[in-house]
Amino acid sequence: MTSRATEAREGPGATVGQPATVARRRRRIVAMQRWVLNPLMRRLVWLGLVPGHVVVETRGRRTGKRRRTVVGALVDGDSVWIVAEQGRHAGWVLNLEAEPAVRVRHRARWRAATASVVDGDDPQQRLRSWKRPGHARLVRSLGTDLRTIHVALRRSDR
Repeated sequence: MTSRATEAREGPGATVGQPATVARRRRRIVAMQRWVLNPLMRRLVWLGLVPGHVVVETRGRRTGKRRRTVVGALVDGDSVWIVAEQGRHAGWVLNLEAEPAVRVRHRARWRAATASVVDGDDPQQRLRSWKRPGHARLVRSLGTDLRTIHVALRRSDR
């Protein structure tokens, strides 16, 4: 029998495995991203040089400080679709759930937006719809709890 909290965390993109094994894998992946990949990617995305990626700025749910995270995304008009690799285990996802008002940096410019986790969406299908197989493979291989995030850009910032 599973608890309600466990059922809430598991969704269409959740990875099945032993909890301790998944947690260890998640810690290794997060460390690699934080200290190796993100510093370089943050600079390149900031300058608008990496297509298919944005910087999402949230407010810390406990500190109130600005937190910036580089994520792969599909920008479609006034919508940004993101598949969060670590789902609700990622601090930036927890932050946007606590405070949905975010900013998104795309093509070297900031836009105000409102973000939300889309629980009913299939993140695997969402990745396939982007037609970026390399990105989809990477997200699937690094992800432990895939979740779809929808960000609605505010029109007044155009």
